[in-house]
Amino acid sequence: MKGICGGLTGLLLLTATIVAVAVAEQAPNEEASVRATVETYLHGLKFNDVESFRKAFYPEAKLFFVRKNGELGQLTQEQWYKGFAANAGKEEQGGLRIAAVDITGKAASVKVIETYPDSIYTDYVSLLKLGDEWKIVNKVFAFEKRAS
Repeated sequence: MKGICGGLTGLLLLTATIVAVAVAEQAPNEEASVRATVETYLHGLKFNDVESFRKAFYPEAKLFFVRKNGELGQLTQEQWYKGFAANAGKEEQGGLRIAAVDITGKAASVKVIETYPDSIYTDYVSLLKLGDEWKIVNKVFAFEKRAS
């Protein structure tokens, strides 16, 4: 019995090691893919480019925020895109950066900070890997006025 348990323990350790190595090798590739999708989204923000948004977002994704009255606000993709039409192609002043990336299997969450001259937006975008592509399926954001 002792030999069987020792052999089983060794087999389990070997299997755990193989799985850990496979996950470690996969994670950087997945992070690069997640970041690429979010960078496409950031390009859309920087240049008021709706086509970049269409590439990064799942078509039925929604955007959620808290209205001034404290109630839940939400926008569909099409409602949100309308806000960019007047400035299409115009470069926005300010900085955009990915602050954090968290990936578990085919789900990811990314924190984005958008710093503009008069405001700061913090976005939390949720992504899912659909087929071979990562798509943003949800965006929750907060908005703050910057002190002048």
